[in-house]
Amino acid sequence: MKKICFLMDSIFSFGGVQRVTAVIAKALSKDYHVTIVTLDEPSAKDTSFYDLQEADIEYRFFQFPRTSALKWKCSKVYSALYRKVLPQTRLTSEWYSHSSFLSEEREALVKELNCGHYDVIIGVHASLTVRLAACKSQLGNTKLIGWIHNSYKALFGEGSRYCIGPELIKYYEYQLAKLHHTIVLCQYDAQQYHIPTDVIYNPLTLEPGSISSGTSKKFLAVGRFSHRHKGFDLLIQAFHLFAQKNQDWTLDIVGEGVEEEMYRKMIADYGLQERITIHPFTNHIQSYYSAAQVYVLSSRWEGFGLVLVEAMAHGLPVVSSNLPTSKEIMGDFGLYYENGNIEELALRLEEATHVNWQEKSKEALAIAERFNLDTIIPQWKRLIEE
Repeated sequence: MKKICFLMDSIFSFGGVQRVTAVIAKALSKDYHVTIVTLDEPSAKDTSFYDLQEADIEYRFFQFPRTSALKWKCSKVYSALYRKVLPQTRLTSEWYSHSSFLSEEREALVKELNCGHYDVIIGVHASLTVRLAACKSQLGNTKLIGWIHNSYKALFGEGSRYCIGPELIKYYEYQLAKLHHTIVLCQYDAQQYHIPTDVIYNPLTLEPGSISSGTSKKFLAVGRFSHRHKGFDLLIQAFHLFAQKNQDWTLDIVGEGVEEEMYRKMIADYGLQERITIHPFTNHIQSYYSAAQVYVLSSRWEGFGLVLVEAMAHGLPVVSSNLPTSKEIMGDFGLYYENGNIEELALRLEEATHVNWQEKSKEALAIAERFNLDTIIPQWKRLIEE
């Protein structure tokens, strides 16, 4: 039985990446020995997350060692030179790899991964994926796969939210080229890279609850309250505009995170406490989908947008920012607005209240079928076995 390892920053926390990884790992554990190496603290272990207790998965907890202050300062100097001054050649990029991933950290990760004698190691997220690539020469014949969950624009666009940006495109591509496979989540992103990539869509990660009745007059949005990502600030502003003309519909937002207080203040400032409700994350999110009438994706960027598939699996029409991945998933089905345009989002909310709901619901269910786990897992197995 082949040994598969997922290397990731966290598995025991709420998030779309965690949920998708858990579902894929559980499915693969039926045919492979699966280990998850996580940067979580051991005290965070809770296999009730995503029903991980249902699968035979081994967990290992790893922390990068601290480095000396002098080395850290020197590395920052070279990193700044690489980003702003030096020509970004293969050689200078390799030096950047050593300055941004110091020898103590590299040796510790290599030791951890080699002790598992894995046949395949899958790096989850861009930052860990390039670190995995940097270790390739010390990991023997192990097949290395990178799994990029963020969109190309979110990683390498101007004002990147992940401290990467356009100045590190060449570095990332030089590193990713060392891997046996780099997985991205949509065809649009695959076309942006200058290296070979494999496109594997994320699967539906939950067992759908009852199909929505389409009568509740409730909008729903789900996601982590991380810095600007999900655009809930835009959604609250747009709902404020919508609510000035529509007195019937309400908005449920399900999520947790650092921006929660900001959202609650916005809701209070607009006097919408009776119209907008924030709910904490739950392992039983299906009940919210079933109770909603329309789903809203207000994200400024997405690698895939798993919530779209979840919403459609419950028969919900969808209002979405015009992200390339949203259009790739939904085609002409979605009610799109220009990303960041609050007034246009408010208009789409109004439009969604007048759609032929039954017709849209049937279309939603048909689209969601394409992302069934039984369709996605064979694609993973082909990469593992080839």
